[in-house]
Amino acid sequence: MLTNNLLIKLKNNSPELRSRVRERLLGMKGQIENLAGIEVREEVRTGQSAFDLMLITRFRSIEDYEAYLIHPIHVEVSAFMQGVIESGASLLYQD
Repeated sequence: MLTNNLLIKLKNNSPELRSRVRERLLGMKGQIENLAGIEVREEVRTGQSAFDLMLITRFRSIEDYEAYLIHPIHVEVSAFMQGVIESGASLLYQD
């Protein structure tokens, strides 16, 4: 199993935007066959080094991860995210 953690810093960290982003990300659940699991976690502290959200996605293989990246639903969500994200960091690891 592979897990990808995507740390997200939003341009505007308002509760409304966090909610919208969370909804868009979790909307991929059940829509992309290569996605074995998905979660969104929110940061509880503040500060310059803190990110706002973490997207956790799970895949059965690297091929499933690569198929997810080009899936039309993921591409659409990624385009939305480009408009609201200030910065991000990703770590893909094997469980």
